[in-house]
Order: sequence, then C-alpha cells, then structure tokens
Amino acid sequence: MIDHSHALPVVRQAKLLSLSRGSVYYKARAVSVADLAIMRRIDELHLDHPFAGSRMLRDLLAGESMAIGRRHVATLMKRMGIEALYRRPSTSRPAPGHKIYPYLLRGLAIDRPNQVWAMDITYIPMARGFV
Repeated sequence: MIDHSHALPVVRQAKLLSLSRGSVYYKARAVSVADLAIMRRIDELHLDHPFAGSRMLRDLLAGESMAIGRRHVATLMKRMGIEALYRRPSTSRPAPGHKIYPYLLRGLAIDRPNQVWAMDITYIPMARGFV
C-alpha cells in the first residue's frame, strides 16, 4: 500500500494508514536451517506426545543431544502454531447450588435516555487488588 516512489513522503503515507514507520521498512528474516531442523523434530515429537509443553519438548530434544533452551522451544512452538493439549478448568459450568440471576433487561425496548444505566467497577483499585 505504501509507494516509495510517490511524491508524498513515506512518513506521511504511514501516518495516513495508521502504520508505524518501523513496520514500513521492516524486512522479515528467513528462518535459519538449524531452526527448521529443530522445528521439524518438534513437530514429530508433538505428534508423538501432544501433551508435551515447551519444557518437556526441551528435555526430549536434550535426550537427542540437541542443546536448546525452553524459551526458544516455546518461540518455535508459537511460530508453528502448536501448543500442548491438556485438560483446562471448567470455568463456564455453574456450580451446583449457586443462584442464577435472571437478565432483567431481556425483552425491554430501550427507547429513551437514562432509562437503563450500567456500571463497571472492576477497575477500581483497592488495598489488595481491584473491586
């Protein structure tokens, strides 16, 4: 979208498009051959152990005499779009015995100012966290 040969300066073009100047001049670097080999092995290990996270994959790679850190493994996993499969907490299920409050505005036509008010107090700081 940005034309370097246009009469309008690149800085102004970037500002009009709401882009930072750094992103205009950024050139993506190619992934190194060593990283590609590690990514291929991480993919194979992920297929064998889908529950393995970055720490376990690092240990599995260390067992194959590949010296790599956990953060680098996590970065490569993020780049590949893979993550460990594990059981997550069921936070959407209501606990038995808890009262379910009805939504009082359902079916109400709001047609005048000050008919309905809403407030969010989650951002109010207190001594030990937020409200």
